[in-house]
Amino acid sequence: MKDALNNPANGHHPSFRGLSSSDILFENDDYIVINKPSGFLSIPDRMQSEPSLKDALLEKYGNIFTVHRLDKATSGVIVFAKNDVTHRHLSQQFEERSTRKIYNGLVIGQPAEAKGVIEEPIAEHFSGRGMMMTADKGKAAITEYETLESFKQFTWMQFHILTGRTHQIRVHMKHVGHPIVCDELYGDGKPVLLSSIKRRFKLSKAEEEERPLLNRLALHAFQLSFKDIEGKEQHFEASLPKDLRALLQQLRKNNSR
Repeated sequence: MKDALNNPANGHHPSFRGLSSSDILFENDDYIVINKPSGFLSIPDRMQSEPSLKDALLEKYGNIFTVHRLDKATSGVIVFAKNDVTHRHLSQQFEERSTRKIYNGLVIGQPAEAKGVIEEPIAEHFSGRGMMMTADKGKAAITEYETLESFKQFTWMQFHILTGRTHQIRVHMKHVGHPIVCDELYGDGKPVLLSSIKRRFKLSKAEEEERPLLNRLALHAFQLSFKDIEGKEQHFEASLPKDLRALLQQLRKNNSR
């Protein structure tokens, strides 16, 4: 598997040079669970503009079935089915909301309540640019949230989504006034710089400009639970990627409340 997804000479997918066997959380004859790196499409987009995770899996296995997807910038746990029977079995659980999906994310500011539920319907944005928005006539969307750590400028949070609407967490957090950090669609899209959280910051002589601590959507699919084809509960966790771990470390050191 590592060779298939990690070797740019295998097919024409140099974008997958960073995906290795260590990203595979579990695999059997029925499905494969992957800790998707940020920056990879889960499935091909309409324009076929760049290779996706599914493209690479198809190249390796021949048959791969989409069960759900993550946004390109979102990292974390995602499952693909290897056969039609498993595909139907898993897809039904997502449709019936019997799976458990937990995300972690960094938001701007501090929500007034440490725990709560956002229950706002979501519909396509009238701009037609792939955005979504809260709307009375939209589809039901429910997000449970909880504060894990508070900082001066940001809050590290946990989200349990009871529905699976497009951009659900991002739209709901914008709705309550605390968009996900680095969100270009629903927030300010600004990268997080060490100079913005550290009082006495000096650029090293070797650097002409400051490199961001984070310049991608601060959202990670942390846990996924579902029942396999035999009815046994399966639980998977995707460890935080290096960029988010490094950012949290700096926030704890320099930006604690």
